[in-house]
Amino acid sequence: MTEDWRPTATRRTLEARAAMLARARAFFAERGVLEVDTPILGAGGTTDPQIESLSTRVRGIDAPRYLATSPEFAMKRLLAAGAGPIYQIGKVFRDEEHGRWHNPEFTMIEWYRPGLTDGDLMSEVEALVAALLAPHRPLRAAERLTYADALGRHAGVDGASASVADLRRAADAHGIVCDAPLDRDAALDLLMGLVVGPRLGRDAPCFVTDYPASQASLARLKPGNPPVAARFELYLDGIELANGFHELSDAREQRARFETDLATRRERGQRLPAIDRRLLDALEAGLPDCAGVALGFDRLVALAIGAAALREALAFPIDRA
Repeated sequence: MTEDWRPTATRRTLEARAAMLARARAFFAERGVLEVDTPILGAGGTTDPQIESLSTRVRGIDAPRYLATSPEFAMKRLLAAGAGPIYQIGKVFRDEEHGRWHNPEFTMIEWYRPGLTDGDLMSEVEALVAALLAPHRPLRAAERLTYADALGRHAGVDGASASVADLRRAADAHGIVCDAPLDRDAALDLLMGLVVGPRLGRDAPCFVTDYPASQASLARLKPGNPPVAARFELYLDGIELANGFHELSDAREQRARFETDLATRRERGQRLPAIDRRLLDALEAGLPDCAGVALGFDRLVALAIGAAALREALAFPIDRA
């Protein structure tokens, strides 16, 4: 008999998870943020070239259904319908992610705050993370660092103006070898993922702000030369914990971005998921001005207990599911 039936998380870790979930719900309840529950299966997948959706077939329905990579699209439909400030704690799924800090199925805390900007929401993210980690470790005040400054400080390259060749040379200088052809965003992601990110949040939580406009995803753009995205990510101990936006509300612009994503996917030979038309209809009906963020709960548990890998924070990772 094999031993792979056993959980990878200890009883003490399971207790820590439960207590952190309880503190998260208390945090939102104190602030009047409503907990909601949206479908895991949907008609649209993510078009983001950096994320792959898992899909399945449902008997009696011709088109595939996609497992949520985030509850974002459904939650925005609730926002457009007048739900007000909302949050959700639930399972999400991403294909081709399995490693030290990745599992194809993971728990996400996602919330939306009408009337807040990305800057406002960073303060609330910092407060939540501090509250969840309080019994385990104190945190210093978070640092805020622009994307361009983060690339300059830790990779020695100008993130705003560097060419693909410049980014390649910076990767080589840090011992990163990649033979695959890369466009500019892929080259930036290579540096951020392997060089910059692991160095962030070592002394205190670090918010990376003002992402390149080409990486705006679902965020609106800030005016400037060049324009940047109203997007942030939170890092702690070199681990990315959260990704947030001052949300894009223009249906026409969102459709154009989806189409651009699909064109990139086509060029890269990736799968072409269906666009979520119901999200576009909701944006057309009117999304309130708001900011939203998704936080990886399992990673936060791992940091709370001092785990060396994500599997220690999960009852059963993919290889034991």
